[in-house]
Formats: sequence, C-alpha cells, structure tokens
Amino acid sequence: MIGRTLGGATVATLQGIIVLFISMLAGFRPVNWAATPLAVLAMVLTALLFCALGTAIASALSDMQGFQLIMNFLVMPLFFLSGALFPLPARGAMTTIARFNPLSYGVDALRGLLVNIVHFGLPLDFGVLAAVTLLFLLIGSFLFSRIQV
Repeated sequence: MIGRTLGGATVATLQGIIVLFISMLAGFRPVNWAATPLAVLAMVLTALLFCALGTAIASALSDMQGFQLIMNFLVMPLFFLSGALFPLPARGAMTTIARFNPLSYGVDALRGLLVNIVHFGLPLDFGVLAAVTLLFLLIGSFLFSRIQV
C-alpha cells in the first residue's frame, strides 16, 4: 500500500512541477522564490493524501468497475469546493464547507507560498495535510491488509 501510494504521489508531484514550469514559461512568477521548495512539499503532501485515499477506496471495493465512478464522485466536488478555481470568501457557507475539505488546505498552501495570498494560514495548512494524509495512510493500510486474493 505504501509503495503504491508513494509511486502515485511521485507521478502526481512530477506532473505538478511540470505544470509549474509551463506556467512560468507563460509568464507566472512566484512572489518568493525561496518558498518554492515548500510549495513542492505542499504538492507532495496533497498527492500523498489523494493517492492514499484512492488506494484505501480501491482496497475496500470488491469490484473495480465502480472505482472510477466513486473517485469522480468524490474528487470533482472536492476540487470545485476547494477554492482552486476561485478564492474563498472571508465568511459564509463556502468557507465553512472548505474547512472540511482537505484539498482546500493544499490549494491554500500553494497559493500562500507562490502568490502570498493565504486564507487559513500555512501552519494550519501543513498540519491538516499531514494529519489527514497520515489518517488515510493508516486506513488504507488496514483495508489493504484485509484484501483476499
């Protein structure tokens, strides 16, 4: 389970770094270049979180046909409600929903490190990402160990 999660997270992180370089070619410049390694760490934690979630869900399913449906059913709302496409408002229902969305903290960490606009605070972002990643790794490891071939 750990190997599958680390492999998927490595691919996802490399894809994120490629997107970062392409955006730099298009004209994007991070506000603080020294924070770029921390931004890569935020990418790694977010990738680990969602790879562990996917592995945990796949371990719980007996039929792999429904895996894509379940993942799309989870990932798309998480993405749209994370603030990735638009900044979160200071208050309101959207911000309340975003507080329970782990992707919101990954997006907030990247936005804070690259453009210096932070909503929740970087320590909270990294703390939530690390805690939820660890939780999904533990749940996924338990479910993966129960798989019968």
